[in-house]
Amino acid sequence: MIKNYKDCTFLLALYLLCSCSALEVQKQENMFKNNTIDDNIPEIYGYKDFENILLVDINTQTMFLVNKGTVSREFVISSSSYGTGSNKNSFQTPLGKHIIFKKIGKSLPVNAILKGRKWNGAIANIISDPIDTDYDHVTSRILWLDGLEVGKNKGLDVDSMSRYIYIHGTAEEGLLGKPASDGCIRMYNSEVIELFDLVDEGVEVWIY
Repeated sequence: MIKNYKDCTFLLALYLLCSCSALEVQKQENMFKNNTIDDNIPEIYGYKDFENILLVDINTQTMFLVNKGTVSREFVISSSSYGTGSNKNSFQTPLGKHIIFKKIGKSLPVNAILKGRKWNGAIANIISDPIDTDYDHVTSRILWLDGLEVGKNKGLDVDSMSRYIYIHGTAEEGLLGKPASDGCIRMYNSEVIELFDLVDEGVEVWIY
C-alpha cells in the first residue's frame, strides 16, 4: 500500500529501472541471435565484397543468402548422402565456387515435378516424415550451378554443370537438415521459390 509521495516516487523509479533493464536484455539477446547467424559463417575471404552471394555450409546443412556482407536469409538444406566430391557419377556434392548458370521453372506451381528440367505435368506428394524414398524428385524450381574452379568443379570429369548439380525443391522435405540428396542441394519448396525470386543468374554460390 502506497502511504506517501516518497513511496510513489520510489516505486516509479523502480519500475523505470526494471523496464530499462528488460529492454537492454532484449537488445543483447537480439544482438546475440544476429551474431550467432553471422558466426556460423567461417572467415571466407572475399564473400563480403559481393552484392549478393549464396554460401552453403555442408557441416550445418545450412545455406545463407548474404547481401553486402550481411546475412539476409538462412535456409535449411540437404546435400548429398554420399558426401562431398566432384567426380562424375559419384553422386556427391561438389565443393568450391560456383555461379547460378540458369534459373528454370518460373511461374510453375508449387511442388511441380521437373524431369530433364521440364515440368511433366505432375505434382509431387510432399513427405514431411524423415522417409527416404526411391525417388529424387526435382520440384518447384531449379537453380543450375556451373563450377568456377578448373580441375575442382569445372572441366573434364569434375564438371558441376554437366553433372546437373542444382539447387532445387524436394518431395522429401522431412529429410531436410541432413545429407539426403544424390548430389544436389535440396530445399523446402516454398523456400526455393522464394530464393528463385531473390537471386539472379550469375550470382555466385560457394559450397564449403
